[in-house]
Amino acid sequence: MAHIEDEHEKVWDLAEKIGFCMLTTQSGTDLRARPMAAYAERLENAFYFLTDVASHKDEEIARYPNVCLAFADSKGQKYVSISATAEVQNDREKIRDLWATPAKAWWDSPEDPSIRVLKITPSAAEYWDSPGTVISYIKMAAAAVSSSKPDMGDNAKVQM
Repeated sequence: MAHIEDEHEKVWDLAEKIGFCMLTTQSGTDLRARPMAAYAERLENAFYFLTDVASHKDEEIARYPNVCLAFADSKGQKYVSISATAEVQNDREKIRDLWATPAKAWWDSPEDPSIRVLKITPSAAEYWDSPGTVISYIKMAAAAVSSSKPDMGDNAKVQM
């Protein structure tokens, strides 16, 4: 059981460290991704995002609540993909709790009536955590010479 708990912690640690992700929603038959600042709430098993009521995300999520969060630190060779369910909330207290510098680029204050909260509840995740770009290239080069497969770090699928 400790191993499963460690994998859960690894998902949360990587997502929190990376901070920004691509939020993918479904729009009809198309998938749309956009960069978002993620607020991870481990104890609630949720990620939160601030969004605008006028954005298309709200409509897409209302119709198709399954979403994907893709976190990427390409320099550190660390990645997390989270399958989840999303819901749009008009929780003014949560908006005030989440209010931070990135939000100031979009709204004047947390009291702006057009702000909404996206609550994302993860169901499954997969992460890739390699030792970094330079070491990865060295391992790949060594594997190519020796005809073996390189050890590229940790990878796990996790039920959330």
